[in-house]
Amino acid sequence: MNYRITLLPGDGIGPEIMTVAVDVLKVIGSQFNLNFEFQEAPIGGVAIDATGEPLPKETLEKCRNSDAVLLAAIGGYKWDNLPRHQRPETGLLGLRAGLGLFANLRPAKILPQLIDASSLKREIVEGVDIMVVRELTGGVYFGTPKGVFETETGEKRGVNTMAYTESEIDRIAKVGFETAQKRGGKLCSVDKANVLEVSQFWRDRITQMSSEYPDVELSHLYVDNAAMQLVRWPKQFDTIVTGNLFGDILSDAAAMLTGSIGMLPSASLGASGPGVFEPVHGSAPDIAGQDKANPLAQVLSVAMMLRYALEQPAAADKIEQAVLQVLDLGYRTGDIMSEGMKQVGCKEMAEVLLKVLS
Repeated sequence: MNYRITLLPGDGIGPEIMTVAVDVLKVIGSQFNLNFEFQEAPIGGVAIDATGEPLPKETLEKCRNSDAVLLAAIGGYKWDNLPRHQRPETGLLGLRAGLGLFANLRPAKILPQLIDASSLKREIVEGVDIMVVRELTGGVYFGTPKGVFETETGEKRGVNTMAYTESEIDRIAKVGFETAQKRGGKLCSVDKANVLEVSQFWRDRITQMSSEYPDVELSHLYVDNAAMQLVRWPKQFDTIVTGNLFGDILSDAAAMLTGSIGMLPSASLGASGPGVFEPVHGSAPDIAGQDKANPLAQVLSVAMMLRYALEQPAAADKIEQAVLQVLDLGYRTGDIMSEGMKQVGCKEMAEVLLKVLS
């Protein structure tokens, strides 16, 4: 099988961890008779420096003409003071909108080898396996009107609009229900229906759709309670579906149950066309170029790409098992280091991983 993969290394530690991901794909390709054609493109800060835009048209076109997109990380202190439309994060929003990526899947699974890295007690987090399904191209990040306006009295007023249409809710709900069907059969929809009309609309639509999925147990939580419950007793959750803003916050909270955001991958999917697969963590500019980055979330993003975009579950399984084997051998980067383990840098972690894979 032949696949065209667009690589977006981006900023900070992005190029370092992307190198590891490509090496892993080459090894997996040789073992499973998969041929990967790689094409690289700029996004984020490096794109701003090169073209003045966080998402050049050429980058978006390359992404559209690929089977999947592998993204590393974007952003950094260097570009923090630019106008909003020129910041690296605007490029990421543009990529999601340009590819029609409306569903973000972010797993938060406790690996037995890293359970003591969590800031919560072992009995609270042991066995946690949550999938957050976040709506990605609607809600407050994309609703209009938005901006800073001057009122009739001359006072400035900032505005963002949280808005969802029936079709936007229905399609993300479908992903949520179908994901729950493949997991533990439980779906929790998170909203703020006691205050927000758009959230009441969200709750009503998802409740209506639940009749189509009798094998899925549907529940609802207000977002503030959901945040509390994630910390109080996370094992009650299997699959969570929620809007863009709430999903952004809750998926980060769920990620930290695992002890390190540096271990978690994600997938952004649309109705058709290529998906984008990326680690949850940021660009970590403070350690860029110092061989300190943890490449494992990027590698696990490769596994998600193989599973969800390229329909190569056996190859995905092998990568995930290799990551577990490396952890079993006691190798750790600084972010997941614990007493008695062997601390390594990005390059050595890659060498061990490739050896295990081979």
